[in-house]
Amino acid sequence: MRLPSAPTSALLDAGTTQTFTAVSALAVAVIAGAIAIFNAHRTLRQQRDANFNARFNDAAKLMADEKAASRLAGVHAMAGLADNWKANRQTCIDVLCAYLRLPYPPEPRSRPVRAGRYERRSPDTFRDEHAEWAAMREVRHTVIRIIRDHLAKGARISWCGKNFDFTGVRFDGGSFRWAEFSGGTVSFRGAEFSGGTVDFSRAEFSGGTVDLSRAKFSGGTVRFNGAKFSGGTVSFSMTELSGGTVNFNGARFSGGTVSFSMTELSGGTVNFSWAMFFGATVCFFGAKFSGAQVDFREARFFSGTVDFTRARLSSGTVDFSEAEFSGGTVNFSRAELSGTTVDLREASCPLSPSLRLTSEEASAMFKADVLAQPPVGLLLPPDATQSQSATTP
Repeated sequence: MRLPSAPTSALLDAGTTQTFTAVSALAVAVIAGAIAIFNAHRTLRQQRDANFNARFNDAAKLMADEKAASRLAGVHAMAGLADNWKANRQTCIDVLCAYLRLPYPPEPRSRPVRAGRYERRSPDTFRDEHAEWAAMREVRHTVIRIIRDHLAKGARISWCGKNFDFTGVRFDGGSFRWAEFSGGTVSFRGAEFSGGTVDFSRAEFSGGTVDLSRAKFSGGTVRFNGAKFSGGTVSFSMTELSGGTVNFNGARFSGGTVSFSMTELSGGTVNFSWAMFFGATVCFFGAKFSGAQVDFREARFFSGTVDFTRARLSSGTVDFSEAEFSGGTVNFSRAELSGTTVDLREASCPLSPSLRLTSEEASAMFKADVLAQPPVGLLLPPDATQSQSATTP
């Protein structure tokens, strides 16, 4: 006996219902899975942040420890955290810089002078004090080395573009050789260089600012030997140079500004020997010289400006011996020279058959008022002064 078949519409409704139920179950499963993954990631992120915060607190406690070995461990821990914690890398760098800003006494002397008299102390006391100071110095120089290594070309994790605040830091050495400054701000504002050498040799400055304004140089040396400047600013404005040396020997300037505006130089040396200038500006606007030496011997000027406008040079020497000018400007407008020699007599122009600056070339270098009445002490090429006097009514 043949049973009657179910209506076709009834079968379709049943199939649709089953399909809808399956799709709904799948959607619920997908949403539930997404929520679970989100919660897992959030939990993982929270755990990671908690771990970073714990590491930060542990490193900070070590850096504040009385023992130098613990402080050294804290410095390395903080640097490692900066590498791992990208979101707060600047914070970790700020802590390292803040350590350098802590009070740092000068090297102990075996017989310190107090109130005009030598203070007596036992050899054991001096030895203990010197050992403590040497340990402190090692920690500080380790911070500088770590920063330098992270700014070096090819660093595994680069800190280029970050800000470094060395405001008021007392430096007795440290190296930034081969570092790259391609952004951000590096501040040495008000820093004290009282000994040793801070070395920027072969460093590259392609942007950002290195601020040494109001720094004090009383015996230390800052070296930019072979450094490359292709942009940005290095400012020595309003610094005090009383015996130290700032050395740009062999540096290459293809842009940017090096400023010594309003600086007081009383016995120190600023050296640009064998430097090459392609469009940069070196500014001594309003600087005061008394016994200092500024050296441009054998420098090469292709373009750019060296500006001594309103500078007051009461003694010392500005030396352009054997410098070559194929472009650029040297400006002594309204400068006051009393007892200072500015020597351009041996300067030359490789495009000139005379191997000396001609009157036309000197006229291009100097403003008219400087050639019309050269300040006493400004030694120009002979034909430049003769030609100018012949044309002056």
